[in-house]
Amino acid sequence: MLERIDRIAALPHGSRPKSLRRRIYEVIETGHADNLASTIFDGFIVGLILLNVAAFVAETVPSLRAAWERWFYWFEVFSVAIFTVEYALRIWTAVEVPYLARKAPWKARLKLARQPALIIDLLAFLPFYLSGFFAIDLRILRTLRLLRFLKLSRYSPAMYTLIRVLSNERKALLGACLLLATALLFSATLMYYIEGETQPDKFGSVPSAAWWAIATLTTVGYGDATPITALGKFIGGITMVIGLCILALPVAIISTGFAQELQRRDFVVTWSLMSRVPLLARLDAKEAAEIMPLLQAHNFPPHVEVVKKGAPSDALYFIASGTLEKHAGGIRQTYSAGDVFGLGAMFEDRQHDEAVITASKCRLLKLHREDYHRLEAKQPRIASHIRSLAADLRGGVA
Repeated sequence: MLERIDRIAALPHGSRPKSLRRRIYEVIETGHADNLASTIFDGFIVGLILLNVAAFVAETVPSLRAAWERWFYWFEVFSVAIFTVEYALRIWTAVEVPYLARKAPWKARLKLARQPALIIDLLAFLPFYLSGFFAIDLRILRTLRLLRFLKLSRYSPAMYTLIRVLSNERKALLGACLLLATALLFSATLMYYIEGETQPDKFGSVPSAAWWAIATLTTVGYGDATPITALGKFIGGITMVIGLCILALPVAIISTGFAQELQRRDFVVTWSLMSRVPLLARLDAKEAAEIMPLLQAHNFPPHVEVVKKGAPSDALYFIASGTLEKHAGGIRQTYSAGDVFGLGAMFEDRQHDEAVITASKCRLLKLHREDYHRLEAKQPRIASHIRSLAADLRGGVA
């Protein structure tokens, strides 16, 4: 039976209405809201995840655990079985993922298995099986069950946006963490020298003083360790003020980045702007509604380097207005309103061979590689439309 299924799944798409593997992929893939089976599957998995979290919390109540221990166990077995089958199906249907379809089946499955979402899926049930071979503390096993809650991130666009913000602002956040570590080290060292002899049990070493420093910098202030000398109190006051300033940085960075991301997606890109690009103007209303939230609008003045030579290609650009130039081999290539560039480099996963510079004031629509893959997974016809028609636009592909 399994051999027959694999033979059917391996047939070319044009020789059958739809393969079993393709049908399963469309059901388990998130985002097919127009597919009733996919909607039911998504709702079932989300409900099962929430019930698992509720069961974990209820099982920590001694009276409930004593009365329902057997039911808790069989519900755990049922959940592990469902999550295992779900994971196996996602690995099996990896070759149906548009951006993995050109790879060998084993490479496609290996690449998908390394994705963060699939790693979370694996951790959702793997500890249960490991407990049968290794002596794992029951408390640790129950705690690891909370990882199933992270599976909800697959069904949350807001979580995806937040992850992108953290990725985009990682350098600024790393700088804020470095400032916090510097303040922690200096505060702990000063208090060690100032209060170490007076309170050796609390400030007798830099690591001991670091506990006070982190509690003070974060404004928690447990009160279990406090300076008693005048100089120590003065340093403590400065540490409190520095902590307020430093901790405000990551909050401001994340909130600003999140607001900018939402503004780019939900406000800047409009249909009137998309209609200036022939490729996008050819989309119908439903297709335009699918791609509009994924585009980002950018305004550039003249003589600005939009794409740097040698930079990795992580996006393609639609020109809504203005002109840009690229100098390659002594030949000047001009892009004007309606053209698209960066497509070939993005699909071939190569670096840009030459820089692209604005020749006038320009308005560009940018589609990131990750967003194209999301579009390709949800609406393969639109993605194929972009891939096939882009080569026909005037100016070619950069």
